[in-house]
Amino acid sequence: MAEEQRLREYLRTAASELQRTRDRVRQLEARIYEPVAIVSMGCRYPGGVLGPDDLWEMVAAGRDVVSGWPTDRGWDFAGVTDPDPSRTAMVEQGGFIEGAGDFDARFFGISPREALAIDPQQRQLLEVAWETFERAGMDPTGLRGSRTGVFVGLIGQSYGTVDGAYRTLTTEQISGLSGFLLTGKAAGAGSGRISYVFGLEGPAVTVDTACSSSLVALHQAMASVRSGESTLALVGGVTVMATPDMFASSSERGTASDGRCRSYAAAADGTVWSEGVGMVLLERLSDAQRNGHPVLAVLRGSAVNQDGASNGFTAPNGSAQRRVIRAALANAQLSGAEVDVIEGHGTATVLGDPIEVQALLATYGQERDRPALLGSIKSNMGHCLAAAGVAGVIKMVMAMRHGAVPRTLHVDEPTPHVDWTAGQVELVTETRPWPDTGRPRRAAVSSFGITGTNSHVVLEQAPTPEPAPAPDGAPPVLAWVVSARSPRALNGQAERLAGQLRAQPNLDPVDIGHTLVASRARLPHRAVLIGRKYDDLLAGLQALAAGQDSPTVLRAVASPVAKTVVLLPDAGLAGAGRGLYADFPVFRSAYDEVGAAFADLGRPLRDLVTGEPDSAARLWDRPEFARAGVFGVEVGLYALLASFGVRADYLVGQGIGEVAAGYVAGVLSLTSAIEFIRAGSDPAEIARVGASASFADAKVAIVSARTGQPVVRDELCSAEYWAAQAHADDAPWEAIRWSAAHAGSIVIELGCGVWTQRAREIVGATVTGDTDVVVTPVLGTGEYGPSDEAIAFATGLARAHTAGTPVDWSALYATTGARRIDLPTYAFQHRTYWLGR
Repeated sequence: MAEEQRLREYLRTAASELQRTRDRVRQLEARIYEPVAIVSMGCRYPGGVLGPDDLWEMVAAGRDVVSGWPTDRGWDFAGVTDPDPSRTAMVEQGGFIEGAGDFDARFFGISPREALAIDPQQRQLLEVAWETFERAGMDPTGLRGSRTGVFVGLIGQSYGTVDGAYRTLTTEQISGLSGFLLTGKAAGAGSGRISYVFGLEGPAVTVDTACSSSLVALHQAMASVRSGESTLALVGGVTVMATPDMFASSSERGTASDGRCRSYAAAADGTVWSEGVGMVLLERLSDAQRNGHPVLAVLRGSAVNQDGASNGFTAPNGSAQRRVIRAALANAQLSGAEVDVIEGHGTATVLGDPIEVQALLATYGQERDRPALLGSIKSNMGHCLAAAGVAGVIKMVMAMRHGAVPRTLHVDEPTPHVDWTAGQVELVTETRPWPDTGRPRRAAVSSFGITGTNSHVVLEQAPTPEPAPAPDGAPPVLAWVVSARSPRALNGQAERLAGQLRAQPNLDPVDIGHTLVASRARLPHRAVLIGRKYDDLLAGLQALAAGQDSPTVLRAVASPVAKTVVLLPDAGLAGAGRGLYADFPVFRSAYDEVGAAFADLGRPLRDLVTGEPDSAARLWDRPEFARAGVFGVEVGLYALLASFGVRADYLVGQGIGEVAAGYVAGVLSLTSAIEFIRAGSDPAEIARVGASASFADAKVAIVSARTGQPVVRDELCSAEYWAAQAHADDAPWEAIRWSAAHAGSIVIELGCGVWTQRAREIVGATVTGDTDVVVTPVLGTGEYGPSDEAIAFATGLARAHTAGTPVDWSALYATTGARRIDLPTYAFQHRTYWLGR
């Protein structure tokens, strides 16, 4: 029996271990095949393409954006022209980024000399990276320290090199830049500089597999995200030609005679060189959905392989292409028949295109009900090398979202060097609707490197998002928050936003405000637009863009070291709180908690802020109600400030205001604070209250109006101190002066401005240097009536925010059901940096 029992125990243990092993295998398989979401995209390509929407407009409209060589790079055109008439004439056409040397060095904290020495490819990557984060609804500065990976396809372009037949630089032109050129020219700095500038701590990898670089980088990024190595991955590619070497070195073969890329066409006679930068931001699909990030498309699978020993080092290998396609489909857990559209490599070479089409016919053209549709963005803009694959990805994502397949340009007829009847693959020569299959739309993208490294990616339409919650009404006041690194950029940011609102007048002002506060960085030059009407805010935005004053605009430069002093006066609050009680639940809750503690007044304390105005005014005239009302309004205001993320560094109060300071600082319980207010000056009463009072360490320093110095712990824990403060009328000026000297220049008065003017004079005389002085009430100074308390509060908050007080404006939109919408990205202020121009 004992042996049988041991056997049973063994079998139970073995079965349990087997189940755990199976569970672990399922988890590993799920991770291997887990879909990865594209949550944002950014790009710059020829033809004035400055973002994904521009790229879609280009391909949807069938625009050809190939042009003549750029004239702003100092290229020696005479030196480039091949003097040998026996050679094929060089085509002086290509696809070029406008202003490729333009860069906002100051924005990224880079000196002009270093900017000049940095390869324009690295500079373009920095700006597009920032834009890509913003389009995802992320504050780029908030990613510092995160496991965000950077994977960049980049081919060195010999920027800053003096030798070579077609370079015009001299030793004198790069004199003094050698230290900067060391990293400025390094390909590895393409990814590493992004990680450094943004403070990202995931992998930073630069890939050079020639034409397939960006898709190989995408393959690596997917693996990093799936494994958990990276929580996010910024991935893409860039090509900016520093010299015309590419055109000169390929003038004998491989380039089109007229600079037009006739992908898969009978008339194809070669490619045309182009440039661009494209980036996508990746996140595991489950994480993106949980984090509320936009899901633009899903990466189902990818693969990379090599041609190996083929019939020529630069010749494409059809067998290898078929293998990489099948591997990507296996990784996506799909068959070729389940993919609708293929964005091909399509370089329009006489050798390469037929080999590619044959591989597509063998992999995507079999056992399907309708043809797989084939096209290439290279027909619009040429071959942008390391940025080519990601351009195809962005095109396909936008095509799936728009439900259309753009045409391939310059096709007289499909290449006759392929038996198109060997499978169902059709070259798209006219734009058509995306095939309706009854399942998610799917696309594939190919990139084949000239040195033999091949990559293939399978994309899928984004899943239908969960229905957005129904809007819960507008906030009591609107705040549109804008910031930049310079005054000119702030105006430019306002102009870009105003331009979009003029073009899209039906945008919801609540959605605009929510997006501005939830997905943009807080930079030093700040403006906040406060109002209730869309037209008033738009007028303020246009005034800000023009550098003009507007009553709806608060503007200042934030101090990086500013601290915040909160003043709690003992007077001037009669009639206050009515608008805040009606509009802000946080204020109402804090005020009602105080009211419950004053339940023995004979009438509810809320009658001060909800009753008929004349009746409420009579209650304010009664001392017991006035004292309770001052305390309740100030406690409610402090709670409201805290709900917006405002944290005081110092508190200065007077009388009941100092008791309120003791309560909000955590020294006094609510019961003890109210008992001290009621105690009067009767020693016996004070002793009774003191015996039952509870005290705690202060969470915020309190500066005494009586001494003008911070209150020490022994005093804070003294019943006599608080009983005296509850009825003191000491002027707070010395306390304000001490706070200004030790804290800084931002002072918020929890009142209607009774202390504001004198406090502003004191702070202005105390604070030295160029720091702006901001002393503001949060209940107005007489220009606002009771019905405008929400505007007055937001205005005071805006004054503090623009001066440097951290404010969480998202609290204003938290319960409105506001949606994140696409708004303009940062208005970079460019200067041109190009060696030798």
